[in-house]
Amino acid sequence: MTTQVIVLNGGSSSGKSGIARCLQAVLPDPWLAFSVDDLVDAMPAAMRASEEGIEFAPDGQVIVGPEFQALDKAWTAGIAAMARAGARIVVDDVFLGGAGSKQRWEKALAGLDVLWVGVRCDSEVAAGREIARGDRTEGMAALQAEVVHEGVVYDLVVDTTHTESLECARQIAGRVRQ
Repeated sequence: MTTQVIVLNGGSSSGKSGIARCLQAVLPDPWLAFSVDDLVDAMPAAMRASEEGIEFAPDGQVIVGPEFQALDKAWTAGIAAMARAGARIVVDDVFLGGAGSKQRWEKALAGLDVLWVGVRCDSEVAAGREIARGDRTEGMAALQAEVVHEGVVYDLVVDTTHTESLECARQIAGRVRQ
């Protein structure tokens, strides 16, 4: 069976977005890339600082409310529908709930051929990237570095601590069934 979806899971500033862009460059067929950041950016601004939506606490914690969860459910179903319609998709997500977060994707992507990829990065390196980016709440990378992987089983794990995004993408591409 041909790989239809690649799910990249890792903490903030672990390198998922860079890997997704590199995958689009190295894979022979066109792949669409979607990030949980796209979902957050598409929400009304009022939901990005609301108990009902998503909150970014000063210490880096991310708290999601029921309205965010409802939109996230629709988003995952939409991604799955695109894959079922023939699009090949790279998903860049942050499994704040560890294995429980993977289960929501497994449910949405049931019947599709999915390559599950863990994107690891040393928390100190990710924290440095977070500061350099300047668009994240300080502390988010350190808080998420390990928790997003708790109980999650992958087909492949890459580590961006000392490996560039392009090399990680090549490793992932080597596991994609054409």
